[in-house]
Amino acid sequence: MQLVVGRIGRPHGLRGDVSVEVRTDEPDRRFAPGTALATDPASTGPLVVESRRWHSGILLVRFEGVTGRDRAEELRGTMLVIDSDDIPPSDDPDEFYDHQLIGLTVVKPDGEAVGEVSDVLHHGQDLLVVRRGKSAGATEVYVPFVKALVPEVDLVKGVLVVDGPAGLLDPDEIV
Repeated sequence: MQLVVGRIGRPHGLRGDVSVEVRTDEPDRRFAPGTALATDPASTGPLVVESRRWHSGILLVRFEGVTGRDRAEELRGTMLVIDSDDIPPSDDPDEFYDHQLIGLTVVKPDGEAVGEVSDVLHHGQDLLVVRRGKSAGATEVYVPFVKALVPEVDLVKGVLVVDGPAGLLDPDEIV
């Protein structure tokens, strides 16, 4: 599975540097000089990092072979991706990557299947997007990804347990 670690923004200067919207917790590792990054669209890459620096909180990257502003402009909007297999597993049993959670079956504590994790949002608090139903009329509910509401995540079984108050998974159940 391809994971986005950055998106190329506008050029910076005349020599081919580009701004990069960072989408990884490890920008120094992912954008280290000499690192080859796959791209989306694939026809744009792979791109090899020649140099990188921070400027006013923005990551500026120069890729090998990108020597001018016009070529840098052609890269704007390109997604920089890595393969999920290249990410080492976390040592923390309560820490998960988004791609590990998406697709898990959501069950209640009694084992009743209620949906599937379709996305993970990071808006101040991590939220699981749970799709209930498989048809075009499927609904989505948001579940805060906290231990009190999600006491168990079993990646091997492909199951995530949600133990919440009435109405959390089915708004029609609100008391």
